[in-house]
Amino acid sequence: MASTGATPTTDRSGLLGGWTRVHPVRAVAVAMILVSLVWRAQLASRGHLAVDDWVLIARAAESDLTPGFLLTLYNNHFMPAALLVTWLVTRAAGIAYWPYVLLLTAAQAVLAISFARLLRTLVRPGWALLVPLAVFLFSPLTLEATSWWAVGVNMLPMQIAMVLAIGAQLRYVRTGRRRHLATLALAVLFGLLFFEKALLVVPLVFLFTAFLLVGGPPVRAVLTTVRRYWPSWLVLTVLSLGFLALYGSRAESSVRRPDSLGEVFSFLWQLLGSTVVPGLLGGPWRWLPAGDGAPVTAPPELGRWVAWAAFLVLVVVTVRLRRVAGRAWLLLASYLTLVTALLGATRLGSIYSDVAGAVPRYVSDVVVVAALCIGAALLGLRSAPDRFATAGAASPDRDGDRPTGPDDDTPTTGVAGTPDDEAREPAGTAAGAAGDPRRATDPDRATAGTSAGTTTTAGQPADDPADTGDEPAPVEAPAPRVTVPAAAYRGHGVIHAEYDDDELPAPGRPQAARPFDTPPQRPSASATAAVPAPPATGGPERPATGAPGHPGTPADDPEHRPVPVGARGALPIFGDRDPDDPPPPAVLARHREAVSAGLALALVAGGLGTAWTTARFGDEWAVKSGRTYLDTVRAELAAAPPGTVFFDQTVPGDVVPALSGPYNRQSHFFRALPDGPVFVTEAETPSLLDRTGRITPVTINGPTVQPGPEQACGWKVADGETVRMPLSGPRDDWFWVVRIGYLSSGDTTATFRLGDTEKRFPVKTGLHQIFFEFTGGGDTAELSLADPDVTLCTNEVAVGTPTPQQ
Repeated sequence: MASTGATPTTDRSGLLGGWTRVHPVRAVAVAMILVSLVWRAQLASRGHLAVDDWVLIARAAESDLTPGFLLTLYNNHFMPAALLVTWLVTRAAGIAYWPYVLLLTAAQAVLAISFARLLRTLVRPGWALLVPLAVFLFSPLTLEATSWWAVGVNMLPMQIAMVLAIGAQLRYVRTGRRRHLATLALAVLFGLLFFEKALLVVPLVFLFTAFLLVGGPPVRAVLTTVRRYWPSWLVLTVLSLGFLALYGSRAESSVRRPDSLGEVFSFLWQLLGSTVVPGLLGGPWRWLPAGDGAPVTAPPELGRWVAWAAFLVLVVVTVRLRRVAGRAWLLLASYLTLVTALLGATRLGSIYSDVAGAVPRYVSDVVVVAALCIGAALLGLRSAPDRFATAGAASPDRDGDRPTGPDDDTPTTGVAGTPDDEAREPAGTAAGAAGDPRRATDPDRATAGTSAGTTTTAGQPADDPADTGDEPAPVEAPAPRVTVPAAAYRGHGVIHAEYDDDELPAPGRPQAARPFDTPPQRPSASATAAVPAPPATGGPERPATGAPGHPGTPADDPEHRPVPVGARGALPIFGDRDPDDPPPPAVLARHREAVSAGLALALVAGGLGTAWTTARFGDEWAVKSGRTYLDTVRAELAAAPPGTVFFDQTVPGDVVPALSGPYNRQSHFFRALPDGPVFVTEAETPSLLDRTGRITPVTINGPTVQPGPEQACGWKVADGETVRMPLSGPRDDWFWVVRIGYLSSGDTTATFRLGDTEKRFPVKTGLHQIFFEFTGGGDTAELSLADPDVTLCTNEVAVGTPTPQQ
């Protein structure tokens, strides 16, 4: 390329102008992320540990950090990384809730930033980008995952794995670099270490590629996806088979069969009608308490139908406005089908089947896919080079896809983020080149030639059609070469979609169009809406766009770029339109103000509904029986006299349910509590912790021995003989506690028998009592002494269950 000899300069006004245009939406997005983090952290802090949290902490407190502990399944869930994190927190902080709130908030921050980066890289820029971001950040379907540790330690890593895996696959498609395959594999492995459900990321990546990154009819799109990106599927298949082999060797089958077809339909209606659709639009607005766990959805009937109507309107309108919208909604439907099938196969036919469809945590991962699909449906996909489709840049793809030459959003010069409608504008004169700061500052656009037009931008003859891929390049007058920081090329519309350096196409490499675009056509003079450009800051007013010799306004300003007639029929919130998008409905063009007001109203209503739903969830989450129980026990232990010991009991069922046994026992529940209660199996004066957590003396609820025949003694045990004492009622063979009150003439050892089981206990001189745990059954108790010279009198023998003394 010939040098013009001009002195290099930098047009900082153009760069600053780009930043001022970029800043508002980016600032709003950052503010939304911060608000969501603070809001959800505050909501989580209102609650406490709940249900499965206590079990995980108890297991961590009583186990050493060994492979056996980490690889042990919890409720048939494979989650070694989750067990590791819980073990570390338990050993460091004991029974405390604040470390888990911090961890959940940190994971949410990583997830939110990763998702925002993926979203702005995937879809076109525009204010509508804030809509899917808001759905993802504030959806009530993810409230459990950001508040409840036992849920969040599974779901947040899985969601992070989903976002990272999709991003890695997107970069692999764009660049073909194998290192993104490693990122893809590591992302899936990361999710699997926390939750076996992360295996769904594998089909999700495939569906995402087939629906959004590959064009053509469905069957051809699937075949092209398999053939073109086979390294991704090879890596994911090997990883999946290895994980399934490990998980299958340890897990038991969780597959169940529904009791009836009606149960299936009820589950589907509950899941889709009460949870998923209302949850994506700010619902369910009303919650049903579920003990110490998170509440379940219970939307009002009117709200349910309004949500469905709004959702259907969103689908119809976006399909009418964007060609890619239909494929985006099919992607969401496909993934939701996978989640629904898995949930139905493991929950229907169980005791949880009646509420399985109303539990938001079961579908919280759907929010990630739904938000991405909403973004694609509203804004369309961002143009980017496909490394695998560049081989046939000048001819149609063999798979039947559209030609792989430049498209309407991909720069023909190889600079990402500069639309080619700007690149194709005739320069005319040097003044025309200088009229566009970005043209003047782009070294790849600097041209060499004469007024005869013997060379083009790429340095090829002007009649060489390979220069642009679809038509000869216009002749440009010499323009001064300047030096501009590389970061200036990374601005992509309203929010910077900052690709990694390896995502930018190599110099001279032809770029591919998106699979949903048609070959770009230059609009004719009669079909172009000429919009006057504002004067440049500090310079003379620029001629109107389309004037001879002037390139127009900067291409990253969608409001001033020349667009074909009819493309402006859509609302500005939807951003730029693709050339192959269907024409917008006439009602949008005729009643733009009314439709805009309706959209604004719908967004405000959705925001208010989300705020209401979240606040009501917080009210339910703040009610924690476990916290009250734990606080009471701590206060009682602090006031108890030294040497206080306890018999083990179950904690209240609303704190830890009986199905979680034996971890519903107090001895397990308080294992991680510093200076916790001391539990024994035998004592003279044991105590109990009642259902409220208060310390009380023990009494035995059960049959007692009948009064003995000896006057002033009752049953007399002496001379080494065994005394048989009938009980007032029989006892089954079970776990009991025995109380014996006695008067002894000396110290010795006694033996108590009931049925085929016996128990030895020490006897002290004087009046005493003894409590001890016993397993056995029968209707007659036997008592004997080891020392024949000691005499023992008793009339107080009871076999039963220990209860708090009233």
